Amino acid sequence: MAGYLAGMLVPGGSPLLRSWLVAQLERLRMSAVLATVAIDRLIDGIVFTAFVAAVLAFAAFPDPDGKLRLGLVIAGAGSFALFALLLALLVRYRRDVVDQASWIMRLAARLPARFVERGRALLRSFAQGVVWPAEPWRRLAIVLASVVIKLIAATHFLWAGLAFGVVLRPVEYIFLIVFLGFIVILTHFARIAGGFIVGAVFALGLFGVEAEQAVAMTFVVQVASLATVAGIGAFALWRHGFTLGDLRRAEGAGVRGG
Repeated sequence: MAGYLAGMLVPGGSPLLRSWLVAQLERLRMSAVLATVAIDRLIDGIVFTAFVAAVLAFAAFPDPDGKLRLGLVIAGAGSFALFALLLALLVRYRRDVVDQASWIMRLAARLPARFVERGRALLRSFAQGVVWPAEPWRRLAIVLASVVIKLIAATHFLWAGLAFGVVLRPVEYIFLIVFLGFIVILTHFARIAGGFIVGAVFALGLFGVEAEQAVAMTFVVQVASLATVAGIGAFALWRHGFTLGDLRRAEGAGVRGG
């Protein structure tokens, strides 16, 4: 939550600042923690694509020309391929970094002389964070945790909708988190404000929800989410002795150094 709060204060900085926080608390190298955060995000992304497949298989939604379904197929398949490729590259990177003759270590050797050792140390530190538990139950727990988190997220619109007399089929709530997940990513990179609200109103409208009810539901969900992140995130920072100033200084200085 502290990491999400940091992301609200410094747009796009959540993974870096989350890594910095964990590194400070556990006395680890930030670059190693950053690699583990990357693994976490990639596994979470692969689980998300499984939800996309479930929506395509079981959800019924208005799509006369088939473009929405086609878009989900392309986005889901493309996301899975990208996440799987990045995971494979991280595994390959971990193997290569211990070999002084590998391309990545040869590339580090081309740095100015005063930066060579520091560059190699940073590469090795990052590789230390590319880890996966040996115990099968821990591997399963990581995946199941990602699934459960998404199922809980899907209920946000359920609880908000009950206040306005709106009840959808269970798979339609899954459709909402899948559709909005892609919308949030697209609008983030396109620098379009309000993408979540517009996307949620459109998606709810597909299932016959009136625009006024859809706006109200979306507003409740977004305010509740922001308030929860701000409240728990601020408490977590206070509990561990960090201030917002520490986060800003980390973003400006510590994050750069790893």
